[in-house]
Amino acid sequence: MARNRRYEYLLWDVDGTLLDFEYSMRVSLCRCLEKIGVEPTEEMIACYSRINDGWWKRLEKGQVTKSQLLTGRFTDFFEACGIQCDDVAGFIASYQQSLGSVYRYMEDSLEICRKLKDMGYRQYTVTNGVTATQENKLKLSGFARIFNGNFISEQIGTAKPGKKFFEACFAGISEEHEEFDKSRALIIGDSLSSDIRGGENAGIDTCWYRPVAEDTDSDPVRAGLPVPTYEIRSLQEIFEIV
Repeated sequence: MARNRRYEYLLWDVDGTLLDFEYSMRVSLCRCLEKIGVEPTEEMIACYSRINDGWWKRLEKGQVTKSQLLTGRFTDFFEACGIQCDDVAGFIASYQQSLGSVYRYMEDSLEICRKLKDMGYRQYTVTNGVTATQENKLKLSGFARIFNGNFISEQIGTAKPGKKFFEACFAGISEEHEEFDKSRALIIGDSLSSDIRGGENAGIDTCWYRPVAEDTDSDPVRAGLPVPTYEIRSLQEIFEIV
């Protein structure tokens, strides 16, 4: 370990940070709608995206369970768009399977993480996604061969941004590295309410990946959301931080 480094342990969010979730979601939703004879429209995709985001926000606040989310988001979506689906469970299973097999990198995320590994950093994923979906996506995309471990909320039994989620992550890292010091850990993610709030709850430094600048009315301070330790527009900027 280089003593002049700020950090040694990098905790990466997956969807929206390393991999383009919006792309995977769009492709998977369209595939599944077409299978039940529904021609997907931009309005439908936008509607699902809003509903899905709302359910994940409720999960982050502990208002719903993962099981309720996986079913409820599609029940609400079908009702909102007037879609008849006779096998909701089958639709959900098909969607999750597709979501785990369709991926696109955010920028050159794989090469960045590979370089960080070669530099000696220990890297882990911290995600609220579904276990089977995330594990398959990480395997196919090549991240599974780079990262030292994956922490998935479904396995842990609690989700980001909860303190217990990160306590479980730290315990897992400590099993491999007794010298683990959370002051040398950094979480990198695109969500203020999940990743940055989670890092704040866990007492570690945070890096907000914000590739698309929002207007000033969405400033995290004004919105009452946590203020990240760092903010980057490009993943390449991570090298200037760690």
